[in-house]
Amino acid sequence: MLKAELRKKYMQKRKALSIDEAFLLSQKIFENFIGYFKPEEGEKVHIFIPIQKFNEIDTRIFIQDFLTRKIRVYVPKIVDDKLINIEINQNTVFETNSWGISEPVTNEDSGEIHFHYVITPLLYCDKKGNRVGYGKGFYDGLFQSISPETKKIGVNYFDPDEYIDDVWENDISLDYLVTPVEVLSFLNGLQ
Repeated sequence: MLKAELRKKYMQKRKALSIDEAFLLSQKIFENFIGYFKPEEGEKVHIFIPIQKFNEIDTRIFIQDFLTRKIRVYVPKIVDDKLINIEINQNTVFETNSWGISEPVTNEDSGEIHFHYVITPLLYCDKKGNRVGYGKGFYDGLFQSISPETKKIGVNYFDPDEYIDDVWENDISLDYLVTPVEVLSFLNGLQ
C-alpha cells in the first residue's frame, strides 16, 4: 500500500480506540519496551510527547518512569521548522503550542546526538521497519544527525500487516517496533 493510504487507514484505526483502550495498549507497549530493552540509570532516551488529539501512544508513562529511575530524557521541539532535542527533568516547564502539543517552554537545544534509544512516533510500520509518520520528515532528519549506534524504536498499537510500496531512498527504517503484543527487530532482515 502507498504511504498516503496507510496514513489514512491507521489514523482512522487509532482514532477508533477509546481513551481507556489507548491507555491500556500504551501500558502494554511500555511494559514490552522495559522488559526487552531494560534501560538503565544514566542512559539517554529521546522520546516524543504524545499528541492527544491524534490518540498517540501515551509516552507520559515512559517519561515518568525514566525520570524516576534517573534515565536522561530528551524530547523533540520544532523551532523554525527544525527539530531540536531538549533535555527535560521533573521541574521542566511545559506549554501547549498552536498545534495542541505540550512542549518545553525553552528553545535551548541540548546538542545531544549520542542517545541510547530514540522512541519514535508513527502511524504504521511494516515488516521491514519502514514507517509512515505524518509526512513532515522530521524524524528522518533526526535519524541522519544522531549516532549510528542509537536504537531507533517505533511504538504502535498495531502489528505490521501490509508492506509500504512507496519507500523513498532517503527514508530511514527503524531498528525495532514495540507493540502491545511483542517487540520486533529489523536488524537481521526480518521479512
